[in-house]
Amino acid sequence: MKEVSKGFIPPHSKQTEEAVLGAMLVDKNGLDEAMQVIKDSTVFYVPEHVKVYEAMHALYSNSSPVDLVTVAQQLRAMGDSSLGRLIVELAQSVSSSAHIEYHCRILLQHKLRRMIVAFNHNITAAAMDETNDVFELLARWNKEFDNVSELILTGRSSVVISESLQDLSKRLEFISKSTGESKVTGVLTGFKRIDAYTSGYQNGDLVIVAARPGMGKTAKALKTVVENAKVGNGVGFISLEMPNQQLTARIVAIDTNFHLGQLMKTGFDKPQYWDTYQYHVARIEKYPIYMKDSGCSDISDIVVQARQWKRKYDIKLLIVDYLQLISDKTKGNNRENEVSSVSRRLKLLAKELEIPIIVMSQLSRAVETRGHSKRPLLSDLRESGSIEQDADIVEFIYRPEYYNIDLSNPEYDEMTSQGGDTEIIFAKYRAGSVGTTYLKWIGDKTKFIDPTDSRENGSGQQESDVYSNVEVYVPTVSAAEAFGDSEVVF
Repeated sequence: MKEVSKGFIPPHSKQTEEAVLGAMLVDKNGLDEAMQVIKDSTVFYVPEHVKVYEAMHALYSNSSPVDLVTVAQQLRAMGDSSLGRLIVELAQSVSSSAHIEYHCRILLQHKLRRMIVAFNHNITAAAMDETNDVFELLARWNKEFDNVSELILTGRSSVVISESLQDLSKRLEFISKSTGESKVTGVLTGFKRIDAYTSGYQNGDLVIVAARPGMGKTAKALKTVVENAKVGNGVGFISLEMPNQQLTARIVAIDTNFHLGQLMKTGFDKPQYWDTYQYHVARIEKYPIYMKDSGCSDISDIVVQARQWKRKYDIKLLIVDYLQLISDKTKGNNRENEVSSVSRRLKLLAKELEIPIIVMSQLSRAVETRGHSKRPLLSDLRESGSIEQDADIVEFIYRPEYYNIDLSNPEYDEMTSQGGDTEIIFAKYRAGSVGTTYLKWIGDKTKFIDPTDSRENGSGQQESDVYSNVEVYVPTVSAAEAFGDSEVVF
């Protein structure tokens, strides 16, 4: 970059900008392709080019023709009548719109570079000013970084049906060759019944697991953690409520034959229990589980931590417990706006990291005030509008016995006949149909199991064989695909 009196000239390519605008003027197909990639005028750096694009965008948005005459008229209406000669030069500079999408993505890269340069300059200047609060600076840094990530996501190109069919064919080939429990195309849910229902949690999904307090949200999530760790999938767990030691004790109880009370309250009354415990410690300590129990209440902190785990450990799943404890400092005191921002940023984070994100959520007290049936509804989600909109899956956990409801009631016949006592209700499932499956609750170990799991009273080592033969189909998509193969690798 050349140095000028006021600093450096920001990254840009005048020639590429001219090629893109010229192609948009002379070819309607080129115009359509460019408008799919370039969403606003800030992609252009040269001021005159910015104005020309804004005139073209205004015409395009109103379904008006875009050519030399209409763009010149639009510019005059916008008070920029001096750009007539420039439009002619732009149109004459190209002969076709070939490679226009590639050129548009080069412009996106330059915009990313400018964003990074400007942000780095501004945040450095602010950090040198000791009157600025350092934690507010961190929140600002995280927000700006999110803006860059969102540009990467929105820059991804569309595909023709033939390309998408190839991906689908690969997935179908994997499923067709697999049998029984091994038909998992995403991250393990921890339960064979739920795997059969969903084929696993898929990359980019935001999964909301909601229930009233004490219903077993964390227990279900930790079972998912354990089963993924057993097959080598790294898992990040951010707890805003429970300390790491308690989470660790619950993981041990889920993955062994020990009761949670032994691990947290009474200890062991027989020496041989210590030998068994040490055996399991040697096994469990190899699990790729990464936990954080403090300092992550703001959504920006969660985003930073998740990115770090993905970069360092390549985690395949993130779990956050729970939604109502997450704040967003950028949204002030408006809780509705906070929740909307949090759920949206979690969804974008799942897409950016290309992993499922499972978020625990509390239900409102409205559940308790209903009559006989206490089954949750989507309307019971606290601040439900944005959560329901952003989530790919909304699961409710419903244990009738929690409310002292007699399971001999005929409405529970299907569940009890299958050996279950807990309903997992899929109230929203973007990739499938809503419905219900069943699990069994083991209270003294605070864990759920599949009703047909004969190893309920077996050791954790035996249970580790449950997913031993599972193959997971995970299509890989690089974030850098948003910008083709040109110039920069992120």
